[in-house]
Amino acid sequence: MKKEDIIAYMREGSETYFSINPNKIYKIAKIISKQVIKGKKILIMGNGGSSIDAQHLAGEFVGMFENPKRKALPALALTSNMAIVTATGNDFGYETTFERQINAFAKEGDIVLALSTSGNSKNVLKAVERANKLKCITVAFTGRHGGKLNGVAKYMIRIDSDRTSIIQEAHVIVGHIISKIVEDDIS
Repeated sequence: MKKEDIIAYMREGSETYFSINPNKIYKIAKIISKQVIKGKKILIMGNGGSSIDAQHLAGEFVGMFENPKRKALPALALTSNMAIVTATGNDFGYETTFERQINAFAKEGDIVLALSTSGNSKNVLKAVERANKLKCITVAFTGRHGGKLNGVAKYMIRIDSDRTSIIQEAHVIVGHIISKIVEDDIS
């Protein structure tokens, strides 16, 4: 990679980030705030890099984003407990790893946040479908086309890119903005 390639990558990323609809981010954040204030929890999932982003976002909610004086918010990354992930994957098939946890932990009105750059991850899709049946509020962060999650998740943030790295970077930015809005609302 040359210096010009670095600049081009950064330009592509920043143009993508600025194309995200701020009204959608704000609307989703306000829905999350409302549900958290009502005592509901946030369940977050994703595969690969998105699994780490799910853990990062859960950490922002449980720990803090910028306000160390605010209360901890109820958020779980469904990617964190490797005993659950590997046991369900082994016993029931990898496509059930998140669905089983939705069955165990999700209640009506909870927020289920799915991170999937393609929008086609079978385990994420099955979990969102199950969450819808449980009357959870489903939110998906995906790439440009939304994949199979498009039309399954109630709310979508689609990042206008096909480049996995930029989509994941944008998911983190959106997650940080939502964390800040929710934190401000409950502080």
